[in-house]
Amino acid sequence: MTDEAQAFLSVRDLKVHFPTDDGLVRAVDGLSFELSRGRTLGIVGESGSGKSVTSLAVMGLHGVGQYGRGRARISGEIRLAGQELTTAAPDEVRRLRGREMAMIFQDPLSSLHPYYTVGAQISEAYRVHHPVGKAAARARAVELLGRVGIPRPDRRFDDHPHQFSGGMRQRVMIAMALVNNPDLLIADEPTTALDVTVQAQILDLIRDLQREFGSAVIVITHDLGVVAELADDILVMYAGRCVERGPAERVFRAPQHPYTWGLLGSMPRLDRERGARLTPVRGAPPSLINVPSGCAFHPRCPYAELTAGASRTAVPELREVARRHFAACHLPVADRDRIWEAGR
Repeated sequence: MTDEAQAFLSVRDLKVHFPTDDGLVRAVDGLSFELSRGRTLGIVGESGSGKSVTSLAVMGLHGVGQYGRGRARISGEIRLAGQELTTAAPDEVRRLRGREMAMIFQDPLSSLHPYYTVGAQISEAYRVHHPVGKAAARARAVELLGRVGIPRPDRRFDDHPHQFSGGMRQRVMIAMALVNNPDLLIADEPTTALDVTVQAQILDLIRDLQREFGSAVIVITHDLGVVAELADDILVMYAGRCVERGPAERVFRAPQHPYTWGLLGSMPRLDRERGARLTPVRGAPPSLINVPSGCAFHPRCPYAELTAGASRTAVPELREVARRHFAACHLPVADRDRIWEAGR
């Protein structure tokens, strides 16, 4: 994505495994990427591909209080502004969480406490990191509620989460995430269950706030329309691994992995004829306990037979196919270009 020396967030060979009675779940299995301030990375893939597990690992929310403890087995390297997080003390990670990095969770209704007012929850998030009184914290919370488009923020400060609509609750979550001006903002499915007009408002809000605060942003979604709207770079995940990453324009214009082709083929597009049918990715995602040998996508790949058996026996390496554009596929690049152009 960017040079590691310039990266604000650097993830190297991240693995997040969960021991279960049925076997080891390899939720994330060797993921690497970088992200600079002011840039937006879209992480896409089907449910169960490892997107949210990756974000929770970056935030230090796996296990009990510290990376690598509890049920999750975490290895690899996560650096935020040069600071290594996987070996940091629990108190240090807690200090960074909320102030240097923050997260907008997928379901605001379950993420907000139903007993406390939204203003109290935003104020608490601010006071944890700043030695201020209740009046200053309230003023900051009211300011952020207004910034994210909540009408009459001074009055809505004292309302409870159930008194807000879904879109307004999502705005409250964004205000809480931004109250400490974090340098890294992670949005996990920020528009799920919202109608299309509210989705557009939330995406515009995230874009405007990023421009104002200069944050690095990770948007986690299965919706390629969201990625097309927000992301500078795209990382496509499948079965806990990165199968393709690169500049958003390049990935949309000349994708290099059959799984990415499948995702693009299953979404409506304005450059297709109106009567053209959507083509879903056949089959279902694999079990992360029994990941297929070789390329994990090969049981669902229409082109696996063109690799002389390599898809079944060898894990493809992530190779650069164009400037800053990487893909993990056994098919020769010329064949990939030909197949994509023929199927457009």
